[in-house]
Amino acid sequence: MAEAEESAEELPKKKSKLPLILGLVLAIAGGGGGFYAVQSGMLFAGESHDEAEVHEEEPEVPDMPDVAFVPIDPLVISLGQGSNSSHLRFRAQLEVGSAHRSEVEKLMPRVVDVLNSYLRALEPADLEGNSILVRLRAQMLRRIQIVTGASRVNDLLIMEFVLN
Repeated sequence: MAEAEESAEELPKKKSKLPLILGLVLAIAGGGGGFYAVQSGMLFAGESHDEAEVHEEEPEVPDMPDVAFVPIDPLVISLGQGSNSSHLRFRAQLEVGSAHRSEVEKLMPRVVDVLNSYLRALEPADLEGNSILVRLRAQMLRRIQIVTGASRVNDLLIMEFVLN
């Protein structure tokens, strides 16, 4: 008799499957309801194909800005000293307003001088990191704007930046 009581205690009680079945039924009902709401247009209702055909007018495109691009002569700069030296090839263009193009072209020797001075002062370790090109570009643009005047040069576009 003691053995019968022990075997009855060892049998685990079966868990109810009601929460699992209830969760499954609710998930199916929710998915079906969501599908119906989207399909019928109650949610995320966009234009239908018929309405889209009515609105086939070309969207108004703004005019292109009045800019010109002034190329900077390519620069090759040696970085470091001795056997650790490496070379930087740099090529860029300046975005200027069309009215200021000739003025900026006249100041191009000064621009090249400023860029040469700045880039030659860099060490190879300064060119490491993910955001280095963004920082260099900002520094060079600021120096160029000092030489040419802040309102003449809008941006510096780096076309080539290769470190060998």
